[in-house]
Amino acid sequence: MLDIKFVRENPEIVKDNIKKKFQEHKLELVDKVIELDKQNRETKQKGDELRQQRNALSSQIGTLMQSGKKEEAENIKTQVNIINDELIATEENEKKLAEEIKLIMMKIPNIIHESVPIGKDDSENVEVKRFGEPIVPEYDIPYHTEIMESFDGIDLDSARRVAGNGFYYLMGDIARLESAVLSYARDFMIGKGFTYCIPPFMIRSDVVTGVMSFEEMDAMMYKIEGEDLYLIGTSEHSMIGKFKDQILAKDKLPYNMTSFSPCFRKEKGAHGIEERGVYRIHQFEKQEMIVVCEPKDSYDWYNKMWSYTVELFRSLDIPVRTLECCSGDLADLKSKSVDVEAWSPRQKKYFEVGSCSNLTDAQSRRLGIRVKADDGNYYAHTLNNTVAAPPRMLISLLENNYNMDGSVNIPKVLQPYMGGLEKIEKKNK
Repeated sequence: MLDIKFVRENPEIVKDNIKKKFQEHKLELVDKVIELDKQNRETKQKGDELRQQRNALSSQIGTLMQSGKKEEAENIKTQVNIINDELIATEENEKKLAEEIKLIMMKIPNIIHESVPIGKDDSENVEVKRFGEPIVPEYDIPYHTEIMESFDGIDLDSARRVAGNGFYYLMGDIARLESAVLSYARDFMIGKGFTYCIPPFMIRSDVVTGVMSFEEMDAMMYKIEGEDLYLIGTSEHSMIGKFKDQILAKDKLPYNMTSFSPCFRKEKGAHGIEERGVYRIHQFEKQEMIVVCEPKDSYDWYNKMWSYTVELFRSLDIPVRTLECCSGDLADLKSKSVDVEAWSPRQKKYFEVGSCSNLTDAQSRRLGIRVKADDGNYYAHTLNNTVAAPPRMLISLLENNYNMDGSVNIPKVLQPYMGGLEKIEKKNK
């Protein structure tokens, strides 16, 4: 969420930013919120004037009563009561205007970084760099669920009967491999100096609206019926929410944390051949990282964070590339974002396995996350990044380590988490 003062003083910059995100339908919101802000400031001024009048008159009542001028005192009391009624109406109007302003401000997108490429959607994202050499073996690589099924490692049919489409049972070596990935990712991030955390898996609505846009909320979040609670779509939600309404000591920054959680997503609009299997599902586990830091440090952290994901995948000998997200592909709260994509030798292309985002002060304004300073408090910057989301990471692991005989090699860094196992073998040949 932007600063209303910035919008008021820089309406053309805000409108130009909206155009760069191809959200022309939101242009009218800028003029509307500026007008509401004007009305709100006038209403506040009127309220201040009424309070001054009331206080001035009230101070006369005691003096008049002591002087025996009861009738004059009663007349002033009547004036005070009239002012009180007007003040109540003014304060109610002020509250209403403030709520309207906040609702609109939450729909106006964050200012994108000057380096963000301009484009309408993810088809116009820009490749930045490749890490590792993509390899396509001479033999065919089966679809990932077929590989898992050959190890008796997945049961989609039972999951459909139990929970419907978008769920799965992982079993045996495949389930163990997922746990190994998560454990390795956890220890990898702890080695980078991040504090490990397991957060709440449900959050209240004021946290949901603090960490994401209304559009994202509708597309992703599952609401708990009869409760002011939502299942998290990523642990970033509750991890950033941890700092809600806090004034942070400057010498305690940055807060860099890595967290594990299950994730629950509606995944509206998922379609296409690669949406079957475990590409897009309603429940999965993920290791995430978040940083709450000084504004001046946020882009240094941004570059560190995505590089950690690249380093993690390369330690598993999986080729990856980074993509700069274009303006139209950025969610409203994001100022800059880079996707990490892993190589799929079966598809002969890369696919997304993680995303790193700098949200500058958009989340902290919504959630009230400030830094204490001698010359006035200011808003912190927040960032988030995927360390490892095993459903897709499993796909990249299985495909890049698949052998002609149907076995799958276990990367050396994962072997200690697999009891020393170097390879998993087919259960049915």
